[in-house]
Amino acid sequence: MAYYSGFVAAVPSANKEAYIAHAKGAWPYFKKQGARRMVECWGEDVPHGKQTDFYRATGAKDGEVPIFSWIEWPDRETCDKAWAAMMSDPDMQQMPQMPFDGMRMFWGGFAPIVEQGESRPGSYVQGFVLAAPAEKKQAYIDMARSATEMFERFGATHQIECWGEDVPRGKVTDFYRATEAKDGEVPLFSWIEWPDRATCDEAGKKMEAEMEGMEMPEMPFDGMRMFWGGFAPVMDERA
Repeated sequence: MAYYSGFVAAVPSANKEAYIAHAKGAWPYFKKQGARRMVECWGEDVPHGKQTDFYRATGAKDGEVPIFSWIEWPDRETCDKAWAAMMSDPDMQQMPQMPFDGMRMFWGGFAPIVEQGESRPGSYVQGFVLAAPAEKKQAYIDMARSATEMFERFGATHQIECWGEDVPRGKVTDFYRATEAKDGEVPLFSWIEWPDRATCDEAGKKMEAEMEGMEMPEMPFDGMRMFWGGFAPVMDERA
């Protein structure tokens, strides 16, 4: 089963091209270790939230843009071996300095629990980060599955929900701080892909109109601590 390394960071807008070049330079190392794909997405429509958002999560400064990225591995075993190998690889020590504050980047390992459709290069990405109680995992899966038909009906081409399996605590930022996770809660890293931003924006309007006046069912997580945004892919490399 596929396994994902998910990343969230904030990059100075002036360093966009340098960030893309840095990511492209890193891809050969991940590919050598067995990665199947690496996708880097640049924030285009990332709202400020009332309680949590990508800006708070990354401690973003003025002029910085959130990024949402992932590396796809064939399985967790390959991923774990790759990270261990890369940490001792002298070539990795020769990588140029990152064009952003790496101390405010956070990441983790995630296993897909719901997937619908097919991921396509160039898709516009809606990225989501949240935390759900471990004992409500099945309830979360059921809820996510029930929503796939609606997203697909409004034009989504790929939907994936990923459950945290190896999510480290960070010194400055991490998925737990970002979602204000409580004891027993597990971070999730998920996204929906659309053909383009226009389709995504139109889908949002249609869904809002369709659900107007409807009583929302109780969610198996605290929606106030979920945050999301719209991202455009700036790099998509495949083995």
